[in-house]
Amino acid sequence: MLAIDTNLVVRYLTGDHPKQSPRARDLIDRQPVFAGVTVILETEWVLRSTYEYRPAEIAHALRVFAGLPTVTVEDGAIVAAALGLAETGMDFADALHLGRAAHCEGFASFDRKLVKAAKAAGYAGIREP
Repeated sequence: MLAIDTNLVVRYLTGDHPKQSPRARDLIDRQPVFAGVTVILETEWVLRSTYEYRPAEIAHALRVFAGLPTVTVEDGAIVAAALGLAETGMDFADALHLGRAAHCEGFASFDRKLVKAAKAAGYAGIREP
């Protein structure tokens, strides 16, 4: 299995580069690849900030990508849950932080918007310090 970088995922999803996009598609479609959770996090940021994708578009694109038979996403269930929360308005990175910290007794943040969104989503252990 070959680990891939954010730029391959972005080229695969956007098809925006005449030379690199077909190469990314060829590589990803032909062999098993691994996308780390940090790659997915960075991909979400690039799609949102550079390509101006909306949360629902990002979630759809990343779900389709993660569902490819050649793709393994690190912590796939956590990423999927974070995408779902992002579709409801929570910041994807915040949702990913919450998911990755699920084994902890709680989660503390000064980010009031995160605390409010997490409580609304049913995270009882979140609080401000």
